[in-house]
Amino acid sequence: TQARLKVIPKLNKAVVNELKDLGFKQSRFDASLTSSNVRANSGQIQIHNSGVDKVDFQFGPNPGEPMRPLKRIASSGEMARVMLALKSVLAEQDRVPVLVFDEVDANVGGETGKVVGLKMQEIGKRRQVISITHLAPVAASAPHHFLVEKLTESNRTTSEIRELNEKDRVKEIARMLAGET
Repeated sequence: TQARLKVIPKLNKAVVNELKDLGFKQSRFDASLTSSNVRANSGQIQIHNSGVDKVDFQFGPNPGEPMRPLKRIASSGEMARVMLALKSVLAEQDRVPVLVFDEVDANVGGETGKVVGLKMQEIGKRRQVISITHLAPVAASAPHHFLVEKLTESNRTTSEIRELNEKDRVKEIARMLAGET
């Protein structure tokens, strides 16, 4: 608990800095820690199924609005970018070998999309990153590309995945940008 209390202010500051890059120029973030109290009569500590401490992420994406629990107020795009900010900050600390981001660029424009791609590229230097994206600047940041397509044959739909070579990669990113090949 003491170690967590010591690092939370640093974590909060680092996440807010990452969020600025991801399009949340004036957002606020707070990882608040609640610890179980010793019961007065029995002297026992109440332990939750996740441990003695409980962490709750508070988020204020807009100026003038109070911070609220992230899980209650964030859109899917906001949630994805907050998680990307957290993973960017924690990339040096955690031991998770593979990170999967499913449309982390939801509701994001070009400039922010480029930053999202670059952040994932940076994480990819230390971890395997798999990203499902429809945004060209995010895709362009990756060193390897796979195309997932749905195919229908004999009234049956299947999905096919194939790795793209350099020429097909350029064509696919162009298609993502303009809807043309």
